[in-house]
Formats: sequence, structure tokens, C-alpha cells
Amino acid sequence: MFTGLVQGLGYVQRANDYQLEIVCQPGTGPRILRDLEIGDSVAVDGACLTVEQILAQGFVVSVSPETLARTTLGQRSPQDPVNLETSLRVGSKLGGHFVTGHVDGQGELLAVSQSATSWELRLGGLDPALRPYILPKGSITVNGISLTVANCDPAGSWFTVAVIPHTYAETNLSDLHPGGWVNLEGDILGKYVEKFLRSSSASPREIGIDSLIGINPDFLAEHGYL
Repeated sequence: MFTGLVQGLGYVQRANDYQLEIVCQPGTGPRILRDLEIGDSVAVDGACLTVEQILAQGFVVSVSPETLARTTLGQRSPQDPVNLETSLRVGSKLGGHFVTGHVDGQGELLAVSQSATSWELRLGGLDPALRPYILPKGSITVNGISLTVANCDPAGSWFTVAVIPHTYAETNLSDLHPGGWVNLEGDILGKYVEKFLRSSSASPREIGIDSLIGINPDFLAEHGYL
């Protein structure tokens, strides 16, 4: 579990067909490697990966064909920075939102513009499976960064986010140009709400969860979920 608050940047190098070497930038190394242990999880551009080997300036992870197909990691060159975040520890501050590191799909940067207080990014080309979780003021993870949807179309085929100068400067969003692709993860709470809505017409015995009795669209609306 992660928060979507990026701790620093690194670079991806292909160790072999199924392993990646993540090299931390000099200023990032102490924050990422200080307490890192073999078996720990690290979000690399929003993808949760398991540390298998710790190096002087980075670490080694394995990647499955599914990870390479669903994320942008297989497309990264050694010059492309990636966002890094170690997993949430008990007692740590939760300043972003609950991020699992399970990327739902990719999105394309359509446009970027600067205002007096922020950068606005417009993203599209979204996988249809991700679109139900795109809604105004909802949480979205872009390359591992916890952001809030500012605007979107009703179908969720595109959305915009406002990025404060600090986040823009300290993450790889500043290296992103129109036509570039990012990893996206929908809000885990929205996924559970969708699950309850889809399951509301089935019996608890069919679902296997007795606690779903009484959970329906009216119940969710009454308790502030819709």
C-alpha cells in the first residue's frame, strides 16, 4: 500500500528479460534506500514491485509479462526518470490517498498548460475498464502520483488534473510531453463501490458475503458514496 506521495526519482535499466535495475538519483538514494530490505515493495511510476536485490545506488526487481504489457515500464529508456515511493508503514502520515500500486492501464497526455498557480494536464486514450473510476473531485494515480480529477467528460474518456509547482518540479511530470503515456490507477474505494453496485441484485449466498445484505444504490447514496 502506498500514498501516492513521490519520494524521489530514479532510472530504469534492463538487467535481463525479466528483471529491471532501478538506479536512484543522488538526492533520492538516501530516502529510498535507508530502510529498504529485500522483499519490500516499491512503487515505480505507480507499479508495485518487489525488491529482490539491493545495490549501492538502487535495487533490482522482477517484472512479469503482465506488468510490462499493462504499464509503461517496458517502454522506458535509461534516460527517462521514474517516480519512486516506498510502501506505507504503520504510523506513517497518509497525505495522499490509498494507492495499491496495481496499475489499471495507461493514458496519453493530450495537452499541458501553465497557470499562475499550477500546471493543468489533460489526459485521454483511457482503457474502457478504467473509465468508470474517473469522476470530478475523485482521486486518480498518475505515474504513482496522488492527484484529484479536476474535470472529465461523462464517459470518463478524458480528464484533467491540476498539479502544483512543487509536485510538477519534483516528479517526472515535468519531463512529460503531449503524446507521452503514463500509468493510471483508479481509486480503490471507487472499485469497491462499483463491486457493491454490481452485486446488489445478487443474493449474499451467491456472492459469499453475508454483510452485503441491504447494500444497494439507495444505501450508498444515503451514506455519502454517490
